[in-house]
Amino acid sequence: MFWRVLLCLSIVAVMIGLMSFSTHALADETEQQPYAVGMRQLHWVDETRENWASDGPRPLVAYLWYPTTEDAEQKLVAFPPDEPIFIGGKAARNAPFLNDDQTRPLVLMSHGTGGSGLQMMWLGRRLASAGYLAVAVNHHGNTAAEPKYDARGFRLFWERATDLTVLLDQLLAEPELATHIDKNNISAVGFSLGGYTVSALGGGRIDFDQFHAFCESAQRDTTCDDQSEFPDADREFQRLQKIDPRIDIALAKHGNSYKDERIKSVVALAPAIGAAFTPKSLKAINIPFYFIVGGGDTIAPAASNAQRMAQHIPQSQVDILNSQAGHYVFLNPCSDVGRKHVSICQDGEGVVRDELHGKAAQRVLSFLQSTKNGLNEFLSS
Repeated sequence: MFWRVLLCLSIVAVMIGLMSFSTHALADETEQQPYAVGMRQLHWVDETRENWASDGPRPLVAYLWYPTTEDAEQKLVAFPPDEPIFIGGKAARNAPFLNDDQTRPLVLMSHGTGGSGLQMMWLGRRLASAGYLAVAVNHHGNTAAEPKYDARGFRLFWERATDLTVLLDQLLAEPELATHIDKNNISAVGFSLGGYTVSALGGGRIDFDQFHAFCESAQRDTTCDDQSEFPDADREFQRLQKIDPRIDIALAKHGNSYKDERIKSVVALAPAIGAAFTPKSLKAINIPFYFIVGGGDTIAPAASNAQRMAQHIPQSQVDILNSQAGHYVFLNPCSDVGRKHVSICQDGEGVVRDELHGKAAQRVLSFLQSTKNGLNEFLSS
């Protein structure tokens, strides 16, 4: 029942209002923030790809967080509006950009399977308060921000990497936005399947045969199984494969390179399907990678995902946070209702999600701020 609740709440994500909400305060709300945070929703399309319904171009809906003026009124973002479950934090909707004649580092963000860009707000607003531009896209067919899931969005997941590349193209082509972007300081951050997405942007390539062999071995993990967000995805995908010729074309491209040379560093939060990446492609990665995982993650365990990848990437590090922190700790904090009734809001003993977010965000910022010219001082410290 609660997974159905999650689907319903994300359907209304595109209509989210910024509202006051009475819940326990986020741990860092009282800390001094160097910048007020603005927030905008962006609506673009990828004209080169059809949507899964074949009635228009692929949608690219994204959320942008950025520094704004001190007088911009910030309100708490909580959703769904009628009975909030997730708390994104404070931001000023459609506020002006802070015009201080600076270009700013840009961080592209990718959500987990079946999630939404808004679920990355806990990190996006912290990056913006530190002077960054942070933008998170909804991955078409694989996001609960749309009326329904699509099995092709779940099984053809490498399409997600192209979403971020096209999103970056759009950002740099929009004069109002491009003027604020430091084009030489662009990074990518992803959670769970978003961790795959940003790793592909960084140069990782996957091999289905290798992944299938892993899933038949004693080392297999739950990334081999049907995901609870869409348990019938495989059966539906097989049905669609008989009627949609695009599927076989897309499947043939699963092992292609989706590297985007504009990406200078990558952060993967609890990355999934790490066993699919080929060691050869990981060894060839020439930019810094930083992995953060929860010590209690049984969905995408560190040993078979983040650590497996990092042992091949020349410039990489894995940090394991609280030993009780599970996979979904990297979603937005939850309201009292969410923590009581929604399973992915229920964290391990002693884990306070918003406090862990503050620590994780500081580590991400330290990593990003240390990356220069393809090298990272943070990783060698």
